[in-house]
Amino acid sequence: MTSLTSTYHRDTYPTISPTNPSLNQTGKTILITGGGGGLGFHIARSFSQAGASRIIIVSRRLEFLQETAEKLRAEFEPGGLETETGTRTRIEFVAREVNLLDESSVTSLWEFLNSELGVVVDVLVLNAAYRYKRLGTDVLNMDVRELEEAFGINVTGNFLMVQKFIKQPRALGGKKGLNVVNVSSASIQIHGANAPVEYTVTKSTFTQIMGRLADQLPVTDVQIVSFHPGLLYAEEAAKRWDKSSRNWDEMALPADFAVWAASSEASWLHGRYVWAHWDVEELKENISKRVEEEHGFLKIGVEGLPTTYLQAHG
Repeated sequence: MTSLTSTYHRDTYPTISPTNPSLNQTGKTILITGGGGGLGFHIARSFSQAGASRIIIVSRRLEFLQETAEKLRAEFEPGGLETETGTRTRIEFVAREVNLLDESSVTSLWEFLNSELGVVVDVLVLNAAYRYKRLGTDVLNMDVRELEEAFGINVTGNFLMVQKFIKQPRALGGKKGLNVVNVSSASIQIHGANAPVEYTVTKSTFTQIMGRLADQLPVTDVQIVSFHPGLLYAEEAAKRWDKSSRNWDEMALPADFAVWAASSEASWLHGRYVWAHWDVEELKENISKRVEEEHGFLKIGVEGLPTTYLQAHG
């Protein structure tokens, strides 16, 4: 397996635990796309454990979202969460339908959040993705409609979400410290991966867009981190494989990693792409200097050619 650290995690560990005080999300509003089940549900749980004040889960399936929100309420609302000072705080869970293929639906979501609900989202987790209908990498016979749908969700829809997030009223104007966590995929870097090409190229495209956006926004305003979540036995995987057929990663690993990626502990990875498997302490010790010195390191580029950064000349 690809790894920049000698330790390769398959499950969560103390450094990225949402109960770690350095990752505390108290007072923050978290928005998770694709939040109805699978990894999205577990990410919502992890941010809840980290003390977030409000968790907003969105997807195209409202009934599924509402069931998920009820599960979260049943787990976290009865007694609330105990804070470091010994008081107890309650978490608000909001389920909202959105179609990333429909710009008006995305606009409506943000109007509801910023105007009707009256909140500014602090952390945007981009977990929703195009659901491919078959495996295989036959480029020539790719269905153009599937390619368009993949771009519509993985690129255009996700970009609209980021654009609305950063341009929220009172966001950059007075409230700093926003965070974008992009759930990417190892298929963007692995040649011969069995994921359909429309999924791979759109995941790669959006991850590169996030890297370019990070070039233009200081980490103190908006922190952006992309990561590969691992091999997960979620809804789509269950349709194709028996659970005993592979060595699956535990959902808690990427879910907790998402919380870490939304904290100041990950600020040095602004604009970069990493794997949830890599030990974050080793990663910082081993490559933080290289990240600082090499502008294109851990960003999308051309294999065999150095990623260069051209300064504008007046």
